[in-house]
Amino acid sequence: MTPGPAADDLDTAVSLGVRALREAAGLDWSARAAGLEWSRRDTAVHLAGDLTGFAAQLAARATDGYPPSRVDAAPAAPGALIDRVEAAGRLLGAAVRAARAGDRAWHPAGAADADGFAAMGVTEVLVHTHDILRGAGAEAWEAPADLCARVLTRLFPHVPARPHSATGGGPWAALLWATGRADLPGLPRPRVWRWYNEPVRGSGVTLCEISPALAADLCAGGTGGFAWPADGPSEGTRLAAGTVVKAHEDGTYRPGWGAYAIVRDQGRRAVGGIGFHAAPDGDGRAEIGYDLVPSGRGAGHATEALRALCAWAFAQPGVSALYAGADDGNAPSRAVLRRAGFRRTGHLAGTGWYALAPQERGTAPETL
Repeated sequence: MTPGPAADDLDTAVSLGVRALREAAGLDWSARAAGLEWSRRDTAVHLAGDLTGFAAQLAARATDGYPPSRVDAAPAAPGALIDRVEAAGRLLGAAVRAARAGDRAWHPAGAADADGFAAMGVTEVLVHTHDILRGAGAEAWEAPADLCARVLTRLFPHVPARPHSATGGGPWAALLWATGRADLPGLPRPRVWRWYNEPVRGSGVTLCEISPALAADLCAGGTGGFAWPADGPSEGTRLAAGTVVKAHEDGTYRPGWGAYAIVRDQGRRAVGGIGFHAAPDGDGRAEIGYDLVPSGRGAGHATEALRALCAWAFAQPGVSALYAGADDGNAPSRAVLRRAGFRRTGHLAGTGWYALAPQERGTAPETL
């Protein structure tokens, strides 16, 4: 997390969370935690397991899954559970401090470095402390704004870190909203959510992958966990989400090769969608599509998103070319392709087809 040492932020979160949980040790820990299917006790076990798992993941620099690790869920008094959480937090802190520059490890939300695992640990401690305490007379417990703001910057590029006065709240409220735990005026609470360890960064925009769970929510009329302007998400984005859902159901989904939300860095609102129709074919070719909500057009967001996604694609092994279609009547889409370096290769049934090879990026082809 930037600014500030990641391990120090983790130490702060663990210290604050453990202190608050010890003060609540007299609660009924068999009662359900707020907003979860788990009891308070099970939530504490889950939290300790997450922190321990993150530490093992980072220490092993695992590349394709979680190394075997398990936190015993045998019955234990609240004090012992809290001790377990504190020990797991210290273990993760030690792993973060011991990691070398460039060390990375696998996570379902994208590979992460020590900074990323620390941020994930901070998030887990803060939100699960909230879950255990809420509804038990401790609703006023609140995490420090600066700590929450750094977590939002590191893991939640799609969430307004400091909501405007019209929506109310600060970084703590935004973090609770980001994880589906609170409402913000003017923003519907996400029904599904995720964080992003390695979003695709462009100039003025960030591309956040729409995972199968987020895609299913979009298909069902939800927000996919994003903050949209009043005219979003567009029908094209919902249709692209449907493609992700179908690929997942068919077993053909490949992370990275589906849909992304285009998030405008200023204000952190999703203004459109972009992505691949499918993973690259046997020749290394993949098709790209994109759209913007009306209020997001005219500012170059589609062009910057396309450039960023092309750069990501060509950094993957075996990708030989990207192509896209633009209807004859869609001059803005053709202009986006031209600015991103695509060249026209053909025309069929009212659609012009354009292609881009790795060596052609950054060129300025003839007017389309």
